[in-house]
Amino acid sequence: MSLKKTYLDSGVLITAFQGVQANSIQANNILNDENREFVSSKFVKLEILPKAIYNQQQKEKDFYETFFNSVTHWATDLEQITEDGYQIAYTYGLAAVDALHVAAALWLKASELVTTEKITKPIHRVTEIKIISI
Repeated sequence: MSLKKTYLDSGVLITAFQGVQANSIQANNILNDENREFVSSKFVKLEILPKAIYNQQQKEKDFYETFFNSVTHWATDLEQITEDGYQIAYTYGLAAVDALHVAAALWLKASELVTTEKITKPIHRVTEIKIISI
């Protein structure tokens, strides 16, 4: 059985770290799902890791680094991903970082992108990849 390639946006990782609310439990269930392999980008790292480091939040930093160490594939062609993100942004009306996440997930051939964005947000207009909201 092949693993499901899953791209998590930064909100999922932040939610997973934060605790025991329903969304946090759901996020942790995804992180602990043995049927998934995680793919990611430097965009996710940039959104969450520097703030934890700056604020000297060691447990939070360790949590994120544990996830990043488990990532099997990284989006590396940042120039192409940025170009693709630009097109995705104007096609679907996405904010810049959401467009970059979608572009990175597509470049990585992820089967799904998991987000904390509500289903009313523009990222859910994207049709090229399954968008899952927690």
